[in-house]
Amino acid sequence: MGSSVVSNKIREFQVFVKPVSGRCNLRCRYCYYIGHGHQEGTCGGQRMSDEVLEAYIQQQIHASGGREVFFSWHGGEPALAGIDFYRRAVAIEKRYAPRDCIILNGIQTNATLIDDAWGRFLREEGFYVGVSLDGPGRFHNNNRLRADGSGTFAEVMRGLEILRIHDVPHEVLCVVNSCSVNAPLEVYRFFRDLGVEFITFLPLVERKNLSSPEVTERSVSAAGFGRFLSEVFDEWISNDIGKIKVQVFEEALRTAFGQDHTLCIFKPVCGAVPVVEMNGDFYSCDHFVDEDHRSGNIMNRTLESLLDDPLQRAFGQAKKAALPRYCLDCEVLDMCNGECPRNRFIKTPDGDPGLNYLCEGYKNFFNHCRPFINEVARLWKVRS
Repeated sequence: MGSSVVSNKIREFQVFVKPVSGRCNLRCRYCYYIGHGHQEGTCGGQRMSDEVLEAYIQQQIHASGGREVFFSWHGGEPALAGIDFYRRAVAIEKRYAPRDCIILNGIQTNATLIDDAWGRFLREEGFYVGVSLDGPGRFHNNNRLRADGSGTFAEVMRGLEILRIHDVPHEVLCVVNSCSVNAPLEVYRFFRDLGVEFITFLPLVERKNLSSPEVTERSVSAAGFGRFLSEVFDEWISNDIGKIKVQVFEEALRTAFGQDHTLCIFKPVCGAVPVVEMNGDFYSCDHFVDEDHRSGNIMNRTLESLLDDPLQRAFGQAKKAALPRYCLDCEVLDMCNGECPRNRFIKTPDGDPGLNYLCEGYKNFFNHCRPFINEVARLWKVRS
């Protein structure tokens, strides 16, 4: 191990690092990152240079300040960088990590490029893998397509099976759309029957344009997403609690123990999940990769200084400061905290701006699970 000096300030953050920017071998209909960041042909290549890679890793270890350092590789499709890129990344991590430092790596992938070589590498180096899979083929193949319009379900399932064969720890990220939102138990039981132990449900919310609150036909309705979560929650409570982790349920349960949220969308203040692009540019958030939210580049400023930059702090604080009174008076505010700012584009019943499009659904769901959460809190207090 190397002897890199770490910061004396422990920061809780997670960088989404983009080794190939928005490059991807698929053309998913709802992708929000294509056209953002630095596309192929710019920055002198199609993936992050070794110079930027080394600078980023060294700075991430220094800025973390804690015993564990987590690297989160995103895209586009980060597997397009190739196994050798990640071999170099792991070698650099080991070179700069202090002796008592635990290095963790996660990669979010569409799994279509995963083969046995990838499976062996990911297992050997202890990577945690997030797989994008939108449920049974009839839902997945609606949106997760190749450039020629063909579905990718069979390829993703093959990649998922390779991860299983090599015993690579993994989770599934499922985008819920206007079709699948009406089949909550079919979708959930599909994942359960696959043996998936960690599931994240991501509601699809696409605005037709930034000047209008109208959403696309693919988007979920707020009420529909609330019903989806509630029906899955009831199934989970009846059959799978303790066996399967569903991220939104885990976040709700944290309030029973007085714990802070771990998921940025439910934190009172955001800004702890920035992006480092292929060329080293630093952006406030994965959903705000634009010039207004670019505060610098790690090749001429440190990651530590960018995390502490007034622009980044203001971005994070704005989430709480911009909450309308309707949210501040809400009985489930501690569970939701207004969710993600990118979805705050409708008005409250009183006509105030800044209400989250998904408010109705989250409010219904959190009130639905609240009796269970309250009982867990009561039992925990009795036992402690």
